[in-house]
Amino acid sequence: MKNNHYLNMLREIKSAAFATVDENGCPQNRIIDIMLVENDALIFCTARGKAFYRQLCLNPNTAILGMTKTYQTIRLTGKAEHLSDQKYWIDKIFEANPVMNTVYPGQSRYVLEPFCIRNGTLEYFDLSKTPITRASSAIGTAEPLTEGFEISDACISCGKCAKGCPQQCIQQGNIYEIKQTHCLHCGYCMEVCPIHAIKRRIL
Repeated sequence: MKNNHYLNMLREIKSAAFATVDENGCPQNRIIDIMLVENDALIFCTARGKAFYRQLCLNPNTAILGMTKTYQTIRLTGKAEHLSDQKYWIDKIFEANPVMNTVYPGQSRYVLEPFCIRNGTLEYFDLSKTPITRASSAIGTAEPLTEGFEISDACISCGKCAKGCPQQCIQQGNIYEIKQTHCLHCGYCMEVCPIHAIKRRIL
């Protein structure tokens, strides 16, 4: 799937969880509507008086998480950028999301400030399939995440990892191989490997 498809899945979910960090370093979370997706960028807005706005100005790092009705989750992690030409973007947001007029009627809409995320990592996780399916990619200049586990050349082909894998996503061979698109990232294989040949693959 292309990056824009994942972003549009978030747009279709509409109301997603946005995580930020406050001035005391404490995590904060709230539901925010995703207003637009344009040119591989996700666009949203918030009012200047809200804690969410203050937190974005202090620390633009945010994580967005949404789940479809069929248990597909999409997570976008990146830096929120404050968009210039505020009135242009707020008008465009209201045109695409007319229900906003009932929340912020008339000129009150301009208390809102537009933000976008154009650089970040995307993670897709589908629990509706067996085995599960996952994928990671990036938008803009960000690098995709490299998480999960991998089996090194030290593998002795004992098969303990494959036997215990909950998703049966480890392929037999002279050196066993984890099929990353079906891996839960649970770490069970690493725990049962008798010679510690399985390591985390965090970038």
